[in-house]
Amino acid sequence: MDNLSNISVIRDVLARHNFTFSKALGQNFLVNPSVCPKIAEMGNAKKGFGIIEIGTGIGVLTNELAKRADKVVAIEIDDRLMPVLAETLAEYDNVKIINADVMETDLHKLIAEEFQGMDVAVCANLPYYITSPILMMLLEERLPIKSVTVMVQKEAGTRLCAPMGTRDMGAVTVAINYFSVPKLLFNVSRGSFMPSPNVDSCVVRFDIRDKTPEGVTDEKFFFKVARGAFSQRRKTLSNSVSSSMGIDKSIVNQAIEQSDLPASVRPEALSMEQFITFSEALRKLI
Repeated sequence: MDNLSNISVIRDVLARHNFTFSKALGQNFLVNPSVCPKIAEMGNAKKGFGIIEIGTGIGVLTNELAKRADKVVAIEIDDRLMPVLAETLAEYDNVKIINADVMETDLHKLIAEEFQGMDVAVCANLPYYITSPILMMLLEERLPIKSVTVMVQKEAGTRLCAPMGTRDMGAVTVAINYFSVPKLLFNVSRGSFMPSPNVDSCVVRFDIRDKTPEGVTDEKFFFKVARGAFSQRRKTLSNSVSSSMGIDKSIVNQAIEQSDLPASVRPEALSMEQFITFSEALRKLI
């Protein structure tokens, strides 16, 4: 369907299907015609690729993905959008819509069944309230995918793509860098959406690593340490980890010393290798 970024067309389609926006689902549909083609182009939507889209809206991004990729499987939680999508994506025979919650979907099975012989990438305009859980699920599941390209709140994108050892980083930065190579692609103003959110957005891509960094013997513990380290951002690594994980401070300090780190080091100063070294030292001491 043409002109899916045209506000008048969107309103006509939604009115025909008696659709109203859901605040609970964080629905903000893209109406800037330049954004979705860029997401598709930069998100590996091309020949030889199958794309998993998370959250379709009325199909604006789906439309651009379907033009470029061999196949698109879109997962949309809102069943009210099913008749809308049947109309807006009617011309494409390489699109499959699944009415489901992606957090409850077996993506390994989906990829095996739907994308045989293809490379796979994920593209999504994620609701702000569930950005981190979806991203972590996609990464921790170790799916056979090449990249994850997502629209997120600008502030979140800055943190997700922050280099290790910089002030903008957080616990999610550690996880993102552990599984992937992140890149901030471009910013998207709040006026690009209907209804307009209260914040600006950005598009980021995570290129999945062939191998995760060496040295981590217990990933769950490693990520628990990362979360604990950033639980109180103004505190030192010693104070944050000790209070959040309930570990005696003397033990945490011993792990810091064994890792050749300054006693007063803050978590945002650590590189990936230093985080791994500290986590392993702490694990052996408790």
